[in-house]
Amino acid sequence: MKQGKIVIITAPSGSGKTTLVKRLLQRCPQLAFSISACTRNPRPGEVNGKDYHFYTEQEFKQLIEQDAFVEWEMVYTGKYYGTLKTEVQRIWNEGNAPLVDIDVMGAIAIQEKYPDNSISIFIKAPSIEELRTRLIKRGTETPETLEERIAKAEYELTFAPQFNKIIVNDDLEAATDELVATVNSFLA
Repeated sequence: MKQGKIVIITAPSGSGKTTLVKRLLQRCPQLAFSISACTRNPRPGEVNGKDYHFYTEQEFKQLIEQDAFVEWEMVYTGKYYGTLKTEVQRIWNEGNAPLVDIDVMGAIAIQEKYPDNSISIFIKAPSIEELRTRLIKRGTETPETLEERIAKAEYELTFAPQFNKIIVNDDLEAATDELVATVNSFLA
């Protein structure tokens, strides 16, 4: 594989990562979003090949056997997610840097695979209390799933020091500016 630079962004659920990634893509035209592969069913409005590359569990396991992934993991029982080598290569071939928006363990795996040409950025909410408030405001969590997400976030926060940059998203404009400046400096 011809290798270029790669930007890795991760965060616990509710940290504002998706919003920051959208803003980063708008302000850094040399980045291209790396579309992840998964085995979950598409949500309403999601398009195969645009939002995710959707596969059956059997297809995904065949791709694992073919060494088709930069990284992959079973995030929930029977639910696999991964970053396809072909997706990363496609972006490099277009002369851009892939932006990989990924969970914490996947981010660590990619960082370890590309230590010399990647930057890893960990986005975090200012506090667990603020994270809880944001998740509640989403209105998508049951009391049980809320507690699961909080527990997972507390666990994921323990990995933050392993990343090249930590950005606290307590002010969206300031966090956006810091993220854009960090990425532009890396890509220069």
